[in-house]
Amino acid sequence: MRRDDRDEPFDDLFREIERMMNEMMDGANANFESGTAASAGFGADTHVDVHDTDEEVRVVADLPGVEKDNIELECDGKTLTISARSDHREYDERVSLPRRVNEHTASATYNNGVLEVVFEPADRSSGISLE
Repeated sequence: MRRDDRDEPFDDLFREIERMMNEMMDGANANFESGTAASAGFGADTHVDVHDTDEEVRVVADLPGVEKDNIELECDGKTLTISARSDHREYDERVSLPRRVNEHTASATYNNGVLEVVFEPADRSSGISLE
């Protein structure tokens, strides 16, 4: 007996979801293979946000599956480098900061896979007076 597709009301929905997932995964693989930022840094499963206010510069990064002891942070005042590793991946990302920060005032927290690094803005250079 031949199955009638009209008997399964969700078949079209499931086919569309499967098509969209395949399309999404093909795009992710293409980005990874072409050497774009997704393969050079964290990849598709990680998100990095930078928030700049008058008082601070805040960087928030998702690092799924990473233990706190496996995270290394470096900053030169202009760029934050986040290196981390899990059992399945290695993360290495250079985040350009929107303005110069005082890297010596940085504080970082890591909770439930979310890294948050906060910097104070660098002092504006003061004028030099001639005597």
